[in-house]
Amino acid sequence: MTPLVIGALGIVALFVLILLQVPIGFAMIIVGVVGYALQAGWGPAVTILASEPSGLLASVDLATVPLFLLMGTFASAAGFSRDVYNAAAALLGHRRGGLAYATSGGCAAFGAVCGSSTATAATFAKAALPEMLRRGYAEGFSTGTIAAGGTLKSLIPPSIVMILYCIVSRTFIFDLFIAALVPAVLVITLNLVTIWIVVRFNPSVAPALERISWSERRVALKAATPVMLLMIAVFGGLYSGVFTVNEAASVAAVLSLLFAVARGRLSLEALWEGLRESAGATAMIYIIIIGASVFTYLITLARVPEALIGLVGSWQVTPLLIIFSLLIAYLILGAVFDEISAMLITLPFVLPIIEKLGYDAIWWGILNVVVIELGMIIPPIGIIVFVLHGLAPKISLGTIYRGVMPFIIADLVLLALLTVFPEISLWLPRTLKA
Repeated sequence: MTPLVIGALGIVALFVLILLQVPIGFAMIIVGVVGYALQAGWGPAVTILASEPSGLLASVDLATVPLFLLMGTFASAAGFSRDVYNAAAALLGHRRGGLAYATSGGCAAFGAVCGSSTATAATFAKAALPEMLRRGYAEGFSTGTIAAGGTLKSLIPPSIVMILYCIVSRTFIFDLFIAALVPAVLVITLNLVTIWIVVRFNPSVAPALERISWSERRVALKAATPVMLLMIAVFGGLYSGVFTVNEAASVAAVLSLLFAVARGRLSLEALWEGLRESAGATAMIYIIIIGASVFTYLITLARVPEALIGLVGSWQVTPLLIIFSLLIAYLILGAVFDEISAMLITLPFVLPIIEKLGYDAIWWGILNVVVIELGMIIPPIGIIVFVLHGLAPKISLGTIYRGVMPFIIADLVLLALLTVFPEISLWLPRTLKA
């Protein structure tokens, strides 16, 4: 069989197992081991099954995942999300759309100390949505703002998605974190501009509110001080070179735990529940990474990347057209499939093509994160939209999707800018290395 046929059969077998409700990580392990055994024998296949998990479990880089998840758990227990939102609302709530600005900014700030986009959206659905609805904000606009704010976490370091991309693509985590800074500022700006445009053309979705006193503002800002201290300690140490990524994750987890304990908000029950959820999420991520690594062995042995590079090289089209075609394929795949899993499954095929076309793996990582961010809110699945609907069942899915549509357009604009102008992502890392 030709390499492309082997690769196609591997993908088909993988999708069949997923449709049979086999967890994605185990499905990749099964296909990888069986496919490798059929080509090289069961001895080498079993050896890979033993060596890959042990190597990944010993990976220092992958150890950042549970640490950042713990940071998010303790930050949630400490009530940081509500404090950040209250502070932003105190400063901006009197402006038309002010609570939407506050929600978007609060999601960005809390996302920097939380390891999950869905957790960020769910947390702000509890903290911000009741306040927005009580003060006359439209249901669709309110939920759309929260859904879009939740996705900001994917592009704001430390991002679990970025860490997973770096582990599989074998790129430096810190380089991707640096590359994400300018796009992160850009996506936050686009979200705020989107809110401004919506409230300007449809003022009824966000009525103006009364200005609160400066004394009340000071109280709200004081309550949010621990969040700012945590961000300064972690990100200041990380980007100044004092901490490595692993050390920053450790410091973040410990500081968020200390803040939660000092504020008296961390009960034994909450601690146990947080540890249980973090352990479950960590186990799931490790299994998926192990599965992706084993599956990559099958793809490499079958020489599928080389065959794809040869096929793409025979096309008489520009590299940029190929990139846009791949991004459209990811968006379609993300509409019916988990976006992170789609990235990990396709990376062994796609990354060699990207590098052969002359593009940077760090730049492609940023585009992958933006596509994943879009997939979390784009119809027909949009996991964050379903999370919000579950927390506010009286608001229909159609209403939430209509509310999030302007932010989807903003994300598509961001994706186009980053694709056409790679230097937006690569300028800062290259400048710091110069």
